[in-house]
Formats: sequence, C-alpha cells, structure tokens
Amino acid sequence: MAAFLRSKCSSVGRTLMGGVGNNLYGGINSSAQTVTRPSHCDAISQQIRTFIQMRTNLKVVDNSGAKRVMCIQSLRGKKGARLGDMIIGSVKEAQPRGKVKKGDVVYGVVVRAAMKKGRSDGSEVQFDDNAIVIVNNKGELIGTRVFGPVPHELRKKKHLKILALAEHIV
Repeated sequence: MAAFLRSKCSSVGRTLMGGVGNNLYGGINSSAQTVTRPSHCDAISQQIRTFIQMRTNLKVVDNSGAKRVMCIQSLRGKKGARLGDMIIGSVKEAQPRGKVKKGDVVYGVVVRAAMKKGRSDGSEVQFDDNAIVIVNNKGELIGTRVFGPVPHELRKKKHLKILALAEHIV
C-alpha cells in the first residue's frame, strides 16, 4: 500500500526516494514514495483508474469491525466518488464481534483512492487501493482508530476527526 506523488512539471528521469523494502516507520506496512517522471509517460503500460462507483469493493481502514464494503451509491454525483467524498455501502466481510455486521448498510468517507488526484502545487497523489472509514449518517466516526496513510485533502472536505486519528498524513 503506497501513495505515489508525481510532478507534472518535471522532465528529469525517474527518481525513487525510499527504496523497495525500506520500512520507514518500523512495524507499519504502509509506505509513501515520491516518483518523478516526465509528463509524457507511456499510457499503454499504465492501468486506467476511474471513480469509485456502484459495486466497487473498498477496504475498511478503521476498527469498526468491517473488513470489506461494496459501494451501493456515491453521494457526490453521477460519475462516482473521489477522495473525501461520502458513499453508501454494504458490509461484505466483518469481524465476529465488531460494531457493524455483515449485510449492514453503512455510510463511509473515501480516504484512499486508486484514481490520481491533482494538487495545487502540480503534484498528483495516487494510492494502491480504495479504502474508506465508516461513519454514521451525521458524519461521526464509528471506529476509534484509522490505519494507514491518509491524504491531507480531507482537511478541505471538513473531515478533521479522520485526520486527527490517522497514523500518517500524506
């Protein structure tokens, strides 16, 4: 699970900071890497990542008891959800004694998305997986911990409690 930042303006070759297998945070399995590439990279070799839409499976990265959620509806618009957007989902896998059970319909905030998101400084952020944090219909967190890296774009979407509980902010 890695977050990739890419600069559009750079024409330098590939620079990889934080090598393969280099664990910066001890026992934590997540790592953030910065990759600088030319802006005219080969589009055929890259997988096309799209919005989080209906029937997308998402990983749950809090301790609410759910492991995997399938998106039922995006509350953003017709295309789908991006970082920081709310979705409605159905719990497909859950831990035995968690707060939510398999089959429950829950609200969630997207905290990691495989689709690239541009930043104002010209860089882009992209994650390896799609992940959410489960909230109630008022937007309050169900769990008490958030695992893995979380982008700072959640600050603009007013999800400050998620940022406060996150292990790493990318």
